[in-house]
Amino acid sequence: MRNWVAAGLLAVVVACSPTEPAKPAAPTAADIATTTADINKWFDEQYEQELQMSPIGLTVQGRKDHYGELDDMSEAATDKHLDWRRKSVAEMRAKFDPKKLDEEAHTSFDVWALALDTEEKGAKFRRSPYVFVKDGPHVFLPQVFMNFHSVEEKSDMEAYISRLNAVKRAMGQILDQAKAAADAGNHAPRFAYTQAIQESKNVISGAPFGRGKDTPLWADAKAKVKALVDGKKVTAEEGKALQADAEKALKESVKPAYDAVIAWLTEDVKNTPEQAQGASQLMKDGAAFYETALETQTTTTMSADEIHQLGLSEVARIHGEMEKIKDQVGFKGTLPEFFTFVRTSPQFQLPNNDKGRAEYIKMSEDFLSGMEAKLPEYFGMLPKAKLIVKRVEPFREEPGGAQHYFPGTADGSRPGVFYAHLSDMKSMPTFSLEAIAYHEGVPGHHLQISIAQELTGIPKFRTQYGYTAYQEGWGLYSEALAKDMGFYKDPYSDFGRLSAEIWRAIRLVVDTGIHSKGWSEEQAVKYFLDNGPTPEGAVRSEIRRYIVWPGQATCYKIGMIKIQELRALAQKELGDTFTYAGFHDTVLGGGALPLPVLEARVRRWIDHTKTKA
Repeated sequence: MRNWVAAGLLAVVVACSPTEPAKPAAPTAADIATTTADINKWFDEQYEQELQMSPIGLTVQGRKDHYGELDDMSEAATDKHLDWRRKSVAEMRAKFDPKKLDEEAHTSFDVWALALDTEEKGAKFRRSPYVFVKDGPHVFLPQVFMNFHSVEEKSDMEAYISRLNAVKRAMGQILDQAKAAADAGNHAPRFAYTQAIQESKNVISGAPFGRGKDTPLWADAKAKVKALVDGKKVTAEEGKALQADAEKALKESVKPAYDAVIAWLTEDVKNTPEQAQGASQLMKDGAAFYETALETQTTTTMSADEIHQLGLSEVARIHGEMEKIKDQVGFKGTLPEFFTFVRTSPQFQLPNNDKGRAEYIKMSEDFLSGMEAKLPEYFGMLPKAKLIVKRVEPFREEPGGAQHYFPGTADGSRPGVFYAHLSDMKSMPTFSLEAIAYHEGVPGHHLQISIAQELTGIPKFRTQYGYTAYQEGWGLYSEALAKDMGFYKDPYSDFGRLSAEIWRAIRLVVDTGIHSKGWSEEQAVKYFLDNGPTPEGAVRSEIRRYIVWPGQATCYKIGMIKIQELRALAQKELGDTFTYAGFHDTVLGGGALPLPVLEARVRRWIDHTKTKA
């Protein structure tokens, strides 16, 4: 009691002391407007500096700066970028007072600082991530040429050829990083080596390196030169010279680069584990790496055990919803038997030929067309960019591979692409197609990413940075939203929606099972097949993806749940004043955000909406 009284008296003395410094005055509206304008200009200057370090990043955004170059892929370049980021964040903290920023600028301040935190954490485990794995640099670089490097003038083709000549240097730097990871004791599972060897061979098998059909890159180069000639941008003779230069670059740069990758993978494969295992078993400091991967991927502090338990509870909940549809369609049997039925029944499979593949794309387009007509009822902001559905290129197509999305450009010059793996149509059942179309297209990835790219009034980096938990959470949220919007008229399509959701719930269980609890590949496959209807070919492809990308698969369900929780909160707090358009524009209107930052944004919107009401 005596101490409490003494503390109280001290507080009075301090409060009354004539020497107490006056509290700083609250910033005025003019102060906030000025500082916000200054920091937004500074952010754009900083992001432009960052972009100039990545010729590929510039090209992906539709720009032609450094068009004839590829990124510096060395470890030294990674160090240089981290040093730049440290200096940039230090400068931001020194120059700008967060109290003098409006809410949007304060969000930008937090996201810019978080980018450094994420990069610092990644630097501690620089040699842990596997390099030559599914969707690795050996398949991404050809995609840069074929899908992102547009050729409209002679100079663009000259830049294309210059980039082909840079492949040997860039791939050599990537190979050096793979060797460093292997020297540190981090070898990807054997299946990843086998797949990377085959994918690399696909890039350089055929003309102009040998007999057979044109390789994808050679066919692309020839087509782009032909388009220049046909468009009278170059003469026939100039076209021949450009084609000859491209052929020389392919033979003298691309082929040696891929030969070196294949040779090293073939030599090092003997050091890989024959049986695939998770990060905690295969990687040096694997357990710590996995916990960090979960934190940076989900943008939460959830532990592996918490995520595992969440997955188990979600699987049980969704099973209950599936039982209702099983009964609705009159299936007599257990839920696992129903899984087998939809997995194998010919009624859900298209022909495994070009006609079936064309029908799959047409069905996707029809679902997306119906959804686009309904979007204005649920969204204020809508994307300007177009969307196309396309089969994955042969050199990287994988039987049972997951469908995915590639963004277009903000100016609409390149559309967004919903890619489908269609080499094995038995792994692409039609009952799941509708949900996949909404996830990858609209209102999923295409809508969210295109809106982000087209945003104005916020720093450009906010329109380009991405957080997997937000982006994939939005994609999965979109599948469920389509149910609220009146879609999935066919109960089997509604079952497909639940199949897609349980697929992501299963991911929580198997990803943590593999990387934290020591599950084997077969144990994970069995859990997946026992608890969901996904075809076995797709399941095996998925499990291998989780093994080589620790933590990434957990983002989808965690992000979805957070967005659904925030919508439920808004509906409860706002009652009759709640609108889907208002909520969705709030979620989408700030670009991709870490989940805690998104939650703060939605809560502010709720408070503002209440005040207005």
